[in-house]
Order: sequence, then C-alpha cells, then structure tokens
Amino acid sequence: MQKEIKENEDYYYNEQGYKVFTEKYHLKRGFCCKSGCRHCPFGYDKKTDSFKKIKITDKILK
Repeated sequence: MQKEIKENEDYYYNEQGYKVFTEKYHLKRGFCCKSGCRHCPFGYDKKTDSFKKIKITDKILK
C-alpha cells in the first residue's frame, strides 16, 4: 500500500504546472530514480550519470 503524498510537503507545482517532488519526499521514498530531480538529496548528476559524494545521514537528520 502506497503512502499518501501531500501538496506543499512532498511536492509543489512549478510555474509551468509540473509537479516537483521535494527533498523530504525523496528521503521518504528512500532511493534515487536517476531522473535528475531538482531536489535530489542523493547527489545524482544526470549529465555525468554519477553521484556526488554526500553524507546522507546529514540529510536524514534534518
């Protein structure tokens, strides 16, 4: 069963009307989809198809 997502907490709509998922949502989901998301907390760079070194624990503790 999927958890309900909440507008303005898990996502918002940008000026073009697209749904943009927040960093909080990505952390709740727990994995990177490698789509180059604007708020990706996992450090994925779509241009290089690689991950930057980041401390995930720092993101989770926020």
